[in-house]
Amino acid sequence: MEQKTSRSVGSGRGVNPSGKARSNILAIRDAPFPSPADAQAAYWNSSAARPWAEQHERQDRALAGLATAALDLASPHPGEHVLDIGCGSGTTVLELAARVGPHGHVLGADIALPSVARARERLAAAGVRHAEVLGADVATYPFVAGSFDLAFSRLGVMFFADPTAAFANVHRAMKPTGRVALAVFRPASENAWPSAPAAAVRHLLPPVPPAVPDELGMFSWGDPARVQRILEGAGFRAVTLTPVNLACQLAGAGGAAEATEFALLFGPLTRRMSGVSAEQREAVRATLEDFFQSYVTPQGVALPSAFWIVQACV
Repeated sequence: MEQKTSRSVGSGRGVNPSGKARSNILAIRDAPFPSPADAQAAYWNSSAARPWAEQHERQDRALAGLATAALDLASPHPGEHVLDIGCGSGTTVLELAARVGPHGHVLGADIALPSVARARERLAAAGVRHAEVLGADVATYPFVAGSFDLAFSRLGVMFFADPTAAFANVHRAMKPTGRVALAVFRPASENAWPSAPAAAVRHLLPPVPPAVPDELGMFSWGDPARVQRILEGAGFRAVTLTPVNLACQLAGAGGAAEATEFALLFGPLTRRMSGVSAEQREAVRATLEDFFQSYVTPQGVALPSAFWIVQACV
């Protein structure tokens, strides 16, 4: 396995003789979620996760640099067929579709059905006909073998209950010359966002159980050795990890108050705030605003984050 030097940054369709795209992935339709994913599916389809669909622009702003870095390294070519894992509200589906062009195809997949619905709306509004979005668990969905040139993800792979089995399923769906490019968080200790705001209010919330090795979660792909085990165990080879460092833009002109709202909507605090009292919630909000004051600049509020772009070949 190769770890590259750090860089800092601010499915398929065929074409028939008539030139019209035709699907070679059978029975593209939303699929029920199997029991191993039930807890994740329940969360990502709950009201707590609705901002990912309804306010996706805020998340897209925060992760714009990461998406660009991952797409550039993935290097999707015109005419290629791409699987976008955990595609959310469709931002990367649209970006991939622009890069593969009308003779290529992009299939986005996500278990969050509100985000899937939003992604479909955006594809329709943009008039993009060579991309579609599927509500299903990539870990178990019966993709047609040999469908994809590229499997891509922007922070969509860290919550698989059995990541090796999930990527074995992806591996079966890849063409023999296929490749993957996956953006994931490096360890929590390297990420001021989202770790520092959560640490600032730790004393106000119920304690978090100690992390269990190999447990799913935001930072579960932070260990390069574990990443190598997952992908090689799934049948991939030539695993490399490229570190990308960037500042996540949490707020603009709204300053500390806007950054606080972002942290409560999109960060790990979203889950931890479930069931807390109104008094606790207000204490957390006030403490976060004080925390973010030290990061306010004329351009808004940004915190450093650290990612891997994981690449591998079939």
